Amino acid sequence: MRPVGDILYNFHWILPGDAARAAQAWAGRLGPFLKARGIAAIINLRGRNDDLSWWKNETRIAGEGGIAHLDAMLDSRKLPKPEMLARLIETFDTAPRPFMLKCSGGQDRTSFAAALYIIHVKGWGAMNEAMAQFARFPYLHFPKKRQRWLKVFPEFAREDSGGMALADWIIGRYDPARLKDWLAQNGLGDGHEGIFTVPTRSPFQW
Repeated sequence: MRPVGDILYNFHWILPGDAARAAQAWAGRLGPFLKARGIAAIINLRGRNDDLSWWKNETRIAGEGGIAHLDAMLDSRKLPKPEMLARLIETFDTAPRPFMLKCSGGQDRTSFAAALYIIHVKGWGAMNEAMAQFARFPYLHFPKKRQRWLKVFPEFAREDSGGMALADWIIGRYDPARLKDWLAQNGLGDGHEGIFTVPTRSPFQW
């Protein structure tokens, strides 16, 4: 039986002992939760939010526990800019192990980041393993209409990369405008809200 904390915070190992995934710890007790699972770093996919209580609490608890806290930013509805994905890869490479990816619900952005992490460390041959991170169960990935781009992004990346490693492709070739065109060509022109610009921040999305 899974521990109650794992169920409450949608916690799962991506690669056991190396990387995990979870939701925002809305119900509290984040410190004991992290300590019990030996987490050494948090990769926050909601961006830096110095003025919001959840971010202040999260970074304070991480600091008190000697846990590294790294911010990246993804939007589950808007297509990412290259610098957003480059920052994500940077956190993968620099975070102490094991690290924990988290967004708000641990369902959409976290599934996306977890899939990219598997491809980043194992290569394109691990595509099936990466795509399993989008499963409805146990990860609760039930995308809304404008979030459907998330699950097909790895396929676009593999096709567009021409065999380049994921990180090299992101830095040297990835273009969100080309992704937008590819989505339209594959019947997903309505599966996103356009390319990321400047968000209207909310404590839930960001």
